[in-house]
Amino acid sequence: MEPLIELKDLEYSYPYATPALSGISLCIRKGEKIALVGSNGAGKSTLLLTLNGTIRPDKGSIIFQGKPVSYDRTSLRKIRQKIGFVFQDPDVQIIAPTVWQDVAFGPVNLDYTDEQVRQSVTDALHNVGMEGFEKRPPYHLSGGEKKRVAIAGILAMDPEVLVLDEPTSMLDPAGSEDIMDLLDELNLQGKTIIISTHDVELAFTWADRIILMEKGEIIGSGTPEEAFSDKEMIRRARLKTPVLLELFYELKSRGLKTSETLPRTVLDIIRIIEHDHHGTIRLPGNGYGTIHVGDVDKMSGTDVSDILARTSHDSIGVMGSRAKIYARKWGFTPDISYAVIDKCILQAMNGRSSIILTTGRMVTRVFERVTIFNQANDRSIPVRSLTLDNTTDGVPPEDNVAVQNRSLLKESC
Repeated sequence: MEPLIELKDLEYSYPYATPALSGISLCIRKGEKIALVGSNGAGKSTLLLTLNGTIRPDKGSIIFQGKPVSYDRTSLRKIRQKIGFVFQDPDVQIIAPTVWQDVAFGPVNLDYTDEQVRQSVTDALHNVGMEGFEKRPPYHLSGGEKKRVAIAGILAMDPEVLVLDEPTSMLDPAGSEDIMDLLDELNLQGKTIIISTHDVELAFTWADRIILMEKGEIIGSGTPEEAFSDKEMIRRARLKTPVLLELFYELKSRGLKTSETLPRTVLDIIRIIEHDHHGTIRLPGNGYGTIHVGDVDKMSGTDVSDILARTSHDSIGVMGSRAKIYARKWGFTPDISYAVIDKCILQAMNGRSSIILTTGRMVTRVFERVTIFNQANDRSIPVRSLTLDNTTDGVPPEDNVAVQNRSLLKESC
């Protein structure tokens, strides 16, 4: 796969300051989820601002879709449509008196027709779960809602790349989970996502690739397992090792048999412990529980109530930004709202059934995640699609090309 964005030997210095970027070379492929990770002052935000021309590097070049980025007004307008930037503080980005006007700002300035503007704004607000907020003044919104509006303003221009500076800053844990779920949904729709963060726990479990930065330089790059298992690199970046890796190394030091594959989820840790105990941890019972999956974009609140009433289950998981908003609107309180698939797999191993309510391609993601787990661990946990009649089936509703091609992203530039 050809690189989508290439950075070659970038250098940049703010006036009267030490270099903010020094010798930055990097390539980004379509469909990746990349996290720039480093302590404050590492150069993460500056690097992100170069991607769409907000900052022009002193030296080096940026190539997008095979063409060097130019800095004339017309070229910058085009690149900022294709590479959308969401600032850390949404109040910096939201400028209009209503949500609708703010999200419409980009399409209007791109000379969309009235119908194109209407459709773009409607679709963008739907994607971020902010339908019904069109007439609301932004200053009446919560921090998480403002962040969604800022993202919608970028999505309305249909970018190929979404760049977010510290996307969970100023948000509570629930708001942070919602935003990261939203980014997963957008990635499954084909968007390339690049974020900056100093939160190693978030980056370790979310990203496809980690870029470690310190003092304006890239000091390491690789999969989350590769990046965070290099203790010397983590020390240089003034970061800490993710908790799951700390636990893994502690179990290993105490003589527990471990595989070469490093854990990225609680489910991975359970698999390691189970392996050492020859699979005896699973509680006795009548086999595995079933994971039922429903697409709430295709249901009403009444439909979901009927499904919950007639489908045997021990817990309800709600996965994804829009699904959580629907659940709140319909008055459903989920038992599981983060790490939903893995937690439902753990319950199924203990003979308990669950329902996962989600949207769109996230439905297919559930099927794929459970299938991969079953194949890798010689399990047979059943997963079924919920329908609006009295039946369920085991066939995912659509192919997920983005996930099927994810292994291609591991190739280096």
